[in-house]
Amino acid sequence: MKQDNKSPACRVVVLISGNGSNLQAIIDQSHTGGYQLSAVISNRADAFGLQRAAQAGIATCVLDHKAFASREAFDARLRQEIDTFAPDLVVLAGFMRILSSAFVQHYAGRLLNIHPSLLPAYKGTNTHQRVLDAGEALHGASVHFVTPELDGGPVVRQAVIKIAANDTKDTLAQRVAIEEHKIYPEVLAWFAAGRLVFDVDGVTLDQQRLPTCGVQSQENSQTHAN
Repeated sequence: MKQDNKSPACRVVVLISGNGSNLQAIIDQSHTGGYQLSAVISNRADAFGLQRAAQAGIATCVLDHKAFASREAFDARLRQEIDTFAPDLVVLAGFMRILSSAFVQHYAGRLLNIHPSLLPAYKGTNTHQRVLDAGEALHGASVHFVTPELDGGPVVRQAVIKIAANDTKDTLAQRVAIEEHKIYPEVLAWFAAGRLVFDVDGVTLDQQRLPTCGVQSQENSQTHAN
């Protein structure tokens, strides 16, 4: 696969633990996004996302974290496996592991995650119920670069949805997932095109410094860069 008929497409390795719906969105957009999925790696052998990858002809690998004596030992082996594919970008798509600082620093500036909240609010788990319990009016998803601080890396892209009076944690999860599937492949395409850069000075898109919330759009209202 070629990008602009000159240079190879951006090589991407995706890490998953489960169903892989974001993985599927990334696969579906890869033919136009300028990136190529080199491998999908899971810490769970029963992750359905592995089947999605296999059906798309993408190499897969399972590394069971329970087979390792420590988080650091697992991360070191995972890093070794990832690096055999020489990726330009590593993408977390429902990878349910807290990564060690050494792992994160090894991929500094080329490690992305998506989180189901409007970061920096509601880091961690169970975000949909927590925003309902707090009586929030807005919710959404954030794509961010990964740093050693959990869910604390700089935000690249957010999708915002309004919380309806009849929303439950399940309906919110479904609505947020729809937005995730739009914005995650979009950010990968920005990175693949060289438009998105994270360095010691922060995050830039098209050489413009991004605000704390990144590029933000409302549900059904596209206000982001094209």
